[in-house]
Amino acid sequence: MTIKVAPVTGAGLADVIPALARLRIAVFRDFPYIYDGDAAYEASYLADFAAAAGAVVVVARDGTDIVGAATAAPLAAQDAAWQEPLAAAGFDIARTFYFGESVLLGGYRGQGVGHAFFDHREAQARAHGASHAAFCSVIRAADHPERPAGYRPLDAFWRGRGYAPLEDVTAWFDWKTVGGTGEERHQLQYWTRAL
Repeated sequence: MTIKVAPVTGAGLADVIPALARLRIAVFRDFPYIYDGDAAYEASYLADFAAAAGAVVVVARDGTDIVGAATAAPLAAQDAAWQEPLAAAGFDIARTFYFGESVLLGGYRGQGVGHAFFDHREAQARAHGASHAAFCSVIRAADHPERPAGYRPLDAFWRGRGYAPLEDVTAWFDWKTVGGTGEERHQLQYWTRAL
């Protein structure tokens, strides 16, 4: 299997957004997000993302099939709820890029696609004058009842890329979880690195 990874920007974003929405719903259904995705929400959220100047979707394809994608855009183009924790921590919002989702179907993991996702997003951030990159990971208890046996968080991978969690810098967002009856609050940890 040959996977090709390439960035998509500008007018090309509209073509990959439907596949990204499907991937978000499929991949985020699993632990640790346990997200019960909604197609209407995805369409709105991703349309807003694609409208941001400087936005990029890095797409992984197996032939013509999109099997993974990762997003990035200037933090200044994100909702205030994403900006405020980093602004309070002293980050220059105008010089920070926010890395959103990174989703890849299970059968394609462990082949270097994650590194390619970061390489392309970091290149886009630097090209747009960013001094820092940031992303969030959901915080789950070690004894969470949905945690699969043998689950390995991506912390070691992220640290290997030069990212570190920002102590006491978190955000709270609501989403419906699989098996839940409505939206629930979830805490997310910010990770950053200088570019």
